[in-house]
Amino acid sequence: MKKDNLNSEILQKLDIFFDISPDLFCIAGYDGYFKRINPAVSKLLGYDEEELFKTPINDFVHPEDQELTAKARKELTKKKPLLNFENRYLTKSGKVVWLAWTSMFLEQEELIFAIAKDITYKKKLENERNLLLANLTSINKELENLTYRTTHDLRSPVNNFLSIFNLIDLTKIEDKENLELLEILRSSSTNLKQTLDNYVDLLSKRTLSENKIEIIRFDYTFNMVRESIQTLIKSSNTSITCDFSDAEEVVFNRDYLESVFLNLITNSIRYAQPGIAPMISIKTSKIGDNVQLTLEDNGLGFDIEKVKDKIFGLNQTFHSHEDSKGVGLYLIHHQITKLNGTIEVQSKVNVGTKFTITFRY
Repeated sequence: MKKDNLNSEILQKLDIFFDISPDLFCIAGYDGYFKRINPAVSKLLGYDEEELFKTPINDFVHPEDQELTAKARKELTKKKPLLNFENRYLTKSGKVVWLAWTSMFLEQEELIFAIAKDITYKKKLENERNLLLANLTSINKELENLTYRTTHDLRSPVNNFLSIFNLIDLTKIEDKENLELLEILRSSSTNLKQTLDNYVDLLSKRTLSENKIEIIRFDYTFNMVRESIQTLIKSSNTSITCDFSDAEEVVFNRDYLESVFLNLITNSIRYAQPGIAPMISIKTSKIGDNVQLTLEDNGLGFDIEKVKDKIFGLNQTFHSHEDSKGVGLYLIHHQITKLNGTIEVQSKVNVGTKFTITFRY
């Protein structure tokens, strides 16, 4: 008697669990109709119990998933449990909901016990993620094509520019200052041509060599970049201090590191405070097995709390400069994270900005 009472109490508690569960609990017969459901089924699909019991289950399934669902249901006759089977149902209002089913077949009773979870939100996130990835792939392809066309088209005028320098008879110019300026222009043009050639070669190959990593000296890369923008540094009265003593080398992609230096330094100069000469401090350090590079300036800065989720986004600009395109930070973030590194930003308005890059191995 006590045992019967205990069993009755357990069954009563199971009924309560059945009724309050947010998941869909169903018992279906082999005739294709519901035999028992919990309130969650009616609540999600929008039908009352009478409608659910008198309508074939397949009528609730999305038309495009009915054939697949019928095939999966037949597999249950082979005593195979159905695990995490996903299909779409249509609610009474016509809304599409995604369900993930786990079902078992009781052969003797000819009943199917099934539990379903509403995964509509998960599917929505997956769809948004796939759209985002497709969009990013398209954007990256457009950027690649744009970069290739730009670098390719710029080589001709740069070559013409260098040809003009070769035709200039420097012996006829007596002004030393003019000679120095011409030499700076010639040197900058030569470096620009080399950079454009490198970019075209890099983009033309599009092979594993693009991601080639090697041991690179920071001072060598920095000096290459500094020479290429020597006129900009001089005209803006920019002072740059470097300390690569703690970590002189890094294992990274050479072109990517040049791009990092070039974009961060030119950004610091471009966004300098009016009337204040740009000051840039660059330093490296060892953090465990990793190498860290910091670049800090005294520029305009920005409110980090307002833009923290947009800093490395494409076409995101935080100042009203005419030449602000919102591409530089996007590119270096892509280059650094592509090789497992990280980049962090600290900034204050009218105080300056600090970038911290960690190269991970």
